[in-house]
Amino acid sequence: MKPKMTLKKIAKELDVSISTVSKALKDDKNVSQETREKIQAFAKFYNYRPNNIALSLKNQRTKTIGLIIPDIVHHFFAKVIAGAEQAANIRGYIVVIGVSNESFEKEVINMEMMVNGSVDGFVVSIAKETLLLQDYHHLNEIISQGMPIVLFDRVVDEVECDKIVVDDKESAKNATQQLIDDKRENILLLTTLDHINIGRERTKGYLEALQQNQIEARPELILKIQDNANEEEQEKVIEAHINRLMDGGMSIDAIFGVNEMYAVAALNVIRKLDLKVPEDLSVISFSNGVLSKYSRPKLTTVDQHGVDLGIAAVNTLIDRLEEKVDEDAFFTKVIKTNLIKRESTF
Repeated sequence: MKPKMTLKKIAKELDVSISTVSKALKDDKNVSQETREKIQAFAKFYNYRPNNIALSLKNQRTKTIGLIIPDIVHHFFAKVIAGAEQAANIRGYIVVIGVSNESFEKEVINMEMMVNGSVDGFVVSIAKETLLLQDYHHLNEIISQGMPIVLFDRVVDEVECDKIVVDDKESAKNATQQLIDDKRENILLLTTLDHINIGRERTKGYLEALQQNQIEARPELILKIQDNANEEEQEKVIEAHINRLMDGGMSIDAIFGVNEMYAVAALNVIRKLDLKVPEDLSVISFSNGVLSKYSRPKLTTVDQHGVDLGIAAVNTLIDRLEEKVDEDAFFTKVIKTNLIKRESTF
């Protein structure tokens, strides 16, 4: 049986670019006759038939970018949208937004709807369910047919493309070090399950900071929270865990939440226990959203610079669309974070 062919495989076999294969199969006269005939004969031999994705690779670009985000109400993603719109407008593109609501199926449907000729490429933050299932076939299929994707924030090694991230591990390490510098040693980490890469990396940073300061890492001080729980359920889980620790005689003097929802929930629990922040417990969050700025007390937080991340992701995609980068060389760009100190720490 002949192997299944894709644009990417044809390009690799014949040592030409994916865009050259796409143009040759449409008999584009900008490709030499010899190259067109060679590519067309190869495709015919392997019974290659362009699918809807390949058909969308037209010589005339739509100048439209598909932005797929997991959550429309999250302040971080709102900032990313603002940055993406800013960069796209400057370069003459428009952005179409799709929301997966953390669903694998909705992520796939959003991309299928956009891919049929309406967008030139995608900027994507992967849904939690997709990460849990570890099913990235839709992303790899789009890339294999010559349409570029840039992943941001939530990225995976299994998809070969450009990626824009923050250094989650280093950022969490610095935040934990701040707590240690404030003479805190019994630091409760509120984090996600390990299939979510950002939570996993932030946990590594927390552990690394403890190790470098000769502080024992205790499993009971790491609470991994189910991501399918709503905010009220998450707060109940956090409250029950803190109560168990304290009833067992463990002293907690700081809390680090890998997102601001966890940190704000922790603040609510602390108030119920008649403890004061930061006198009794220090608290640090991640993302510098609206909740961090207007909570009581205002939260010290890691700023991920979502606007900068959105700008970088869109510019990276447009550079690839306009063939300003090496077609076969992908890179990962790291956006630097900084810790914004407010009232929840000394």
